[in-house]
Amino acid sequence: MKTWQEYIMNKSNQLFEKANQYIPAGVNSPIRAFQSVGCSPIFIKKAQGSIIEDVDNNQYIDYICSFGPLILGHSNPAVLEGINDVLSRGTSYGGPTEVEIDMAQIIVEAYSCIDKVRMVNSGTEATMSTIRVARGFTNRTKILKFEGCYHGHSDALLVKAGSGAITYGVPTSLGVPDDIVKDTIVCKYNDVNELIKIFEQYQNEIACVIVEPIGANMGVVPATKEFLTAIRTLTTSQNTILIFDEVITGFRTSFGGSYFGVEPDMICFGKIIGGGMPVGAYGGKKNLMDIVAPLGGVYQAGTLSGNSLAMHMGKNQLLYLKNNPKIYCDLDEKARYLQEGIYKNLRELNLKYTVNRESSLVCLFFTEQQVNNFEDANTSKIDIFNKYFKFLLEQGILIGPSQFEAMFLSTEHTKEQLDKTIEAIGVALEKAHQ
Repeated sequence: MKTWQEYIMNKSNQLFEKANQYIPAGVNSPIRAFQSVGCSPIFIKKAQGSIIEDVDNNQYIDYICSFGPLILGHSNPAVLEGINDVLSRGTSYGGPTEVEIDMAQIIVEAYSCIDKVRMVNSGTEATMSTIRVARGFTNRTKILKFEGCYHGHSDALLVKAGSGAITYGVPTSLGVPDDIVKDTIVCKYNDVNELIKIFEQYQNEIACVIVEPIGANMGVVPATKEFLTAIRTLTTSQNTILIFDEVITGFRTSFGGSYFGVEPDMICFGKIIGGGMPVGAYGGKKNLMDIVAPLGGVYQAGTLSGNSLAMHMGKNQLLYLKNNPKIYCDLDEKARYLQEGIYKNLRELNLKYTVNRESSLVCLFFTEQQVNNFEDANTSKIDIFNKYFKFLLEQGILIGPSQFEAMFLSTEHTKEQLDKTIEAIGVALEKAHQ
């Protein structure tokens, strides 16, 4: 068995050194750098099903799944069907295509709260656009988000709050002027009392509330029924637009539907609706969507929005999920099996850590307390996670290189692979505590 040091002293390491000459930090997205876990990244060569292979021919059982979209695994034939025909007809036209209508129809029919949907190219574009629509519709400027919920890297959403404070945010990135985030309010996730106080303090001033119904950027932290119900009640009472950010969770936890019967005014999508291609979308009721240009005065555009390749693969994947609803039950069972296996390891090692799960998303938190918000998640022992990550890597198990990432399961993960993963987790946990 190779150690993690041996994994990185190879072609991946050479490529990383070269990449650093031309790309900031050698990567095109920060999480890929493996910087937080103290090692160099592996460079991927190919993937099939639930197995990913790096440039040195090391194979891993993959629980990143491109951070969510590969619910049917890598290179699934059903998703790729017809893609060569699409490629042969061209890759970009600068004009509309029929498949864009097909995709929009699938999404509208899946969600009762959506009458119309606009395609974009990323989750960041989707969240940014919904906020602009909400501000334009309400003629208000203030927005409310929750600590630990990541909604892309647009300026107004790159905000961090003080611990439990009801206050305007301060930027968490250089290059974001204070004036840009002065109207962004941050509340603690799953804290109904703080939420009520904010709506009392800024009565009829908040344009929108944006929230992940399953917090998937601080590990896995589901919203409670009480919390989501309170958000819906308060936003309705003050004519505030409620936006669900389902860039990660949309169509992964269910095909449409709602959380505890709570329906938002607008939803942001990404990940799964492109079948692995870059894509995003946002939708809502007709009165909201009809103020988007060119019908209305809220401007948003994109040359590659609704790109035929992304739409074709996304359509394939969504139709497969729609026609095979048992997939969600099967994934839930697999994730529960994994969660129970992790807990069994913890009991055997006399460790009292927390394993959160929602549908096919799983996260082991290295903390003994329940994790209901970002403050709880931050009690995790990051140094232990970093060791744990490396010991999993050397056993051929690939998870997100951060305590605050979920493990994503796909239809291609077998029971044998789950058993191997549970065994490897037991070994990694034991080694990480020596």
